[in-house]
Amino acid sequence: MAELTERLNKIYDCITAENFLRCESLCNEIGYYIFDYMPENELEVRDHIIALKKQLAGQAQLKVADINLFELLIDHLKSRDLFEKSFQMETDKGLGHLWKAIKAPLKTENLVKIFQEKVNPNDYDMVFITGVGNAWPLARAHSLLNNLQSVMSEIPLVLFYPGCYDGQHFRLFGKLRSNPYYRAFRLVP
Repeated sequence: MAELTERLNKIYDCITAENFLRCESLCNEIGYYIFDYMPENELEVRDHIIALKKQLAGQAQLKVADINLFELLIDHLKSRDLFEKSFQMETDKGLGHLWKAIKAPLKTENLVKIFQEKVNPNDYDMVFITGVGNAWPLARAHSLLNNLQSVMSEIPLVLFYPGCYDGQHFRLFGKLRSNPYYRAFRLVP
């Protein structure tokens, strides 16, 4: 826990640095960062993010778009009138049928469009993505980041990840391995 607290306390200095805000010194890479943590520390990380956003808005005068991936999925299903129907569909036809029905609306390409509608890079200094663990298996972090590159590369993006990121692979919850993703940097090692 002391190690997590130490890492959390380093975030503010990292994300208020000029080179971070300008996405400089990244060897021509996009400004995507991962703050990974053990899933059992989810509540501490959430509390810290709330305090961090207040600190950024007050002291640093920075605007942060905070996108909770799980809430984004739920809002999208509601907008398509699929959220309430999905409960009945699962009861009547089973999880396999439900997954087939919501798979297309939750395609990563669709999520990127919704994300883009919510976050205009000209209106914010940085983006936080939270709710990644709750969104699994409906959305995958590596797939989302791959597809966001074309629309969200002007401002830094920090993905708060309940698992491990070694600079090449995500392991959600410290267990589930995903496809490689090489374009993000660990925010605080």
